[in-house]
Amino acid sequence: MKLEPFLLEILVCPECRAPLAEGGTEEQPELRCTGDSCGLAYPVRDGIPVLLVDEARRPA
Repeated sequence: MKLEPFLLEILVCPECRAPLAEGGTEEQPELRCTGDSCGLAYPVRDGIPVLLVDEARRPA
């Protein structure tokens, strides 16, 4: 998964408002919060980021 750079510039974590970074695997892409206190990972389904806190994976 490769999002357009301008999207990564404007997308933020809905929980803490920190910037998001691409992560995950090819099979399970995700956007990870870069905030130190948050760290949520949001799934990307069919190329569309699902920015819902209830759908996010908590850090281990």
